[in-house]
Amino acid sequence: MSQGRKRVAFYTLGCKLNFSETSTIARQFAEMGYERVSPDSEADVYVINTCSVTEHADKKCRQAIRKFTAKSPDAMVAVVGCYAQLKPDEIAQIEGVDLVLGTADKFNLPHLIGNGSRKSQVKIYSCDIDVVNDFFPAYSSGDRTRSFLKVQDGCDYHCSYCTIPLARGKSRNMPISQIVEQAQAIARQNVKEVILTGVNTGDFGKSTGETFLELIQQLDRVEGIERYRISSIEPNLITPEIVDFVEQSAKFLPHFHIPLQSGSNRILALMRRRYRRELFAERIELIRNRMPDTFFGVDVIVGFPGETDDDFADAYRFIEQVRPSFLHIFPYSERPNTPAAEFEGKVNPKVVRQRVSLLTELSDKLHKEFYIKHIGQTRRVLIESTRKGDFMFGFTDNYIKVGIPFNKNLAGKVVDVKLEKLNNEGFIEGIVI
Repeated sequence: MSQGRKRVAFYTLGCKLNFSETSTIARQFAEMGYERVSPDSEADVYVINTCSVTEHADKKCRQAIRKFTAKSPDAMVAVVGCYAQLKPDEIAQIEGVDLVLGTADKFNLPHLIGNGSRKSQVKIYSCDIDVVNDFFPAYSSGDRTRSFLKVQDGCDYHCSYCTIPLARGKSRNMPISQIVEQAQAIARQNVKEVILTGVNTGDFGKSTGETFLELIQQLDRVEGIERYRISSIEPNLITPEIVDFVEQSAKFLPHFHIPLQSGSNRILALMRRRYRRELFAERIELIRNRMPDTFFGVDVIVGFPGETDDDFADAYRFIEQVRPSFLHIFPYSERPNTPAAEFEGKVNPKVVRQRVSLLTELSDKLHKEFYIKHIGQTRRVLIESTRKGDFMFGFTDNYIKVGIPFNKNLAGKVVDVKLEKLNNEGFIEGIVI
């Protein structure tokens, strides 16, 4: 297509871990002389890094393939990641696909691309997940305010609804010393905030005999990084020692993303989760006692097979009592080769939508209450360059979105902001102190 440098575009679906890995692959392409362009632009190579946690994610991947092949018919299209690992043959049958690479092979992509020319037939690189034991380091770059740092991959939990262990293999990680080196590289880019990502982040240490607590203690000492967030951690892996450390750390923020999945113990058992709701509530209370202003983001699956009206009502009441700051709500999506796909008691889609709507209303109410509770406080905010009207935006340590009067000199800086009032668009207006 282009006479000058080859152009590559990336389209990423799914979790923060995928974004960190896409960014790492993009740096490899840059080293080979490629120019990175927006996925809305024409390119010589399109890379689609896929998620397969729901059927909707699979569908979005197929739509992306068709969009890019229509935009640049002569471009090479490479599909990588979890969907490519689980259903390589299905992807290979979509017209326009040249390369399909599973989770173990995606980091070889720049070399497999070769000269970036269309293949005469689709090449599939997707090995048996049981042999995927390597750990591929990754962190995101290009954002002046924050970076996603991969600290763990794979999962040894086998929840009845989840394909991630099939797509990403066993729990594994690099040594702490190497992760610290990556954090130092991020700090040299003048990035202020790092989000620790993984499939089962709190399970860190399986490969190296280390612990998640030791990891965060070492990262806390990296000069140049001002803030850390823990992206997601299972409730059964949150220890009092981790909570104590976060509470006394100047860098680890009062922000926890904790999967609940259901507030009903009966459904948790069917899901094969490793805790009961009493433990979840206990962990929330433990953190709140140490850090009363903590933001809690909580994942919930709605419409799991066998979830009755009584189960849902029971779960709703539990969530109401626990009062998280925000709910990430997922309608149950049946995944092939999972035990739950064979469970009886499928929930009517109309009922699922009603339950999602009820929980969304509850989430909106809890989120608004959390914001209003903090009006009048002064909190540390990392300012982004994003501008809308007269405002530029950032997030407090405890994840409240704040808009301040535009001042380009503040972009990328952490400043004290007094939280003044709730804007109709859902953020808090603030004034820099």
